[in-house]
Amino acid sequence: MQASVEAPRLQATWEIDPSELIASIDVAEILGLAHASSVATYLRRYDDFPRPVVELQRSHVRLWRRPEIEKWARAHQAKRHSA
Repeated sequence: MQASVEAPRLQATWEIDPSELIASIDVAEILGLAHASSVATYLRRYDDFPRPVVELQRSHVRLWRRPEIEKWARAHQAKRHSA
């Protein structure tokens, strides 16, 4: 099942598979972080860190696409090992 999400800032519509959406706790687990709150630090620290595809300001809910986070994690793991 695909869901359409309208991005008001970009005035665009994306097709998102809801089964791919993950919260900060899942992002933290993929990245090996101890706390979900550390994900906010990554958002500020890394310019290439994937931005949430859903961000609800009032409830502080952020959701990312799992494939984007996994791809970023692999790329950054490779950079650490090659350094």
